[in-house]
Amino acid sequence: MSLTKHIPNTITSMNLLSGLMGVIFTFQGELPLAFVFMLAAAVFDFCDGLAARLLHAYSPTGKELDSLSDLVSFGVLPSFMLVQTMHLNGSTGICSYLPLFLAVMSALRLAKFNVDERQTTDFLGVATPTSAMICGSLCCYLALTPDSFLHSWAGNCWAIPALAVVLGLLLVSEIPMFGMKVAPGHKLLDTKRIVFLVLAAAAVIFTAVLGLNGSLAVLMIFILYLLVNLVVYCLPSKR
Repeated sequence: MSLTKHIPNTITSMNLLSGLMGVIFTFQGELPLAFVFMLAAAVFDFCDGLAARLLHAYSPTGKELDSLSDLVSFGVLPSFMLVQTMHLNGSTGICSYLPLFLAVMSALRLAKFNVDERQTTDFLGVATPTSAMICGSLCCYLALTPDSFLHSWAGNCWAIPALAVVLGLLLVSEIPMFGMKVAPGHKLLDTKRIVFLVLAAAAVIFTAVLGLNGSLAVLMIFILYLLVNLVVYCLPSKR
């Protein structure tokens, strides 16, 4: 096998390494740095699939390695970040460990995805990177802006566990979620995607104009993604 065939798996391994580094920084209480490594993992996660397509280097090993890496970077890491956020905010009881539910649901989601042939360009249920970005950006924003409006919400000992449970259930749901992959025969820009892109651009402009931390823009973008999908799913004409 030529060396080029190993490039996608090497990139996937960088995804895993980024997730592990994020876990280390989470344990050290450095949540903004942990989020940086989560973002790096997301970049590697995108690039490994792109490299596999360009190099025609698909393999069963690569598929399994990708899921294992995603479990660490987008399942374990965001769960630990939520737990650490609660601990830093003074919640240390049993409820502070309920966000680990998200890691379990992420594992189920990834296992389901590997055997579900319906999910090629679009998804059924929320993808693990989407869930991770919501949790990671929230924890980062709370850590960097202790006087933000979100702190009063996060200060409730049940708010973050509730978020983890809702996201965990959405991970294994059958709700259709559009993807943004370019594939043959796949219509990339339809109404729902255009609406999402417009709202995402508005979120970026909003945070930039007000001089807010960029992690808030990430949080808003992925929440908007969820809302657009849920609204489309609830429309009578789409059921």
